[in-house]
Amino acid sequence: MIALLPELGTLNRKQISALVGVAPLNRDSGRKQGKRQIWGGRAAVRAGLYMATLAATRFNQQMSSYLQALRQRGKPFKVAIVACMRKLLCILNAMLRDGRPYNPQLQT
Repeated sequence: MIALLPELGTLNRKQISALVGVAPLNRDSGRKQGKRQIWGGRAAVRAGLYMATLAATRFNQQMSSYLQALRQRGKPFKVAIVACMRKLLCILNAMLRDGRPYNPQLQT
């Protein structure tokens, strides 16, 4: 991840999410409001993050409960997984920024 995304730990959560391509972007024009979609970014990082997120939602209790909460609110599976991808990316970014190891008690 660090080789494909050397900016990890130096940008804020919105910037790093947009750089990877997991930030929801709007396609609005005038009164027309379209669905928010993810696009652009670094496809190789996004693919690796997707597989890591699938594993995290199965074996990490906090990430699993976050996915279930999104699904219970009516989000489609892919939308919920992308939200979990963004959450995992923000956690990794904060870990590198602060120089701390993973601590599940700090995760919200």
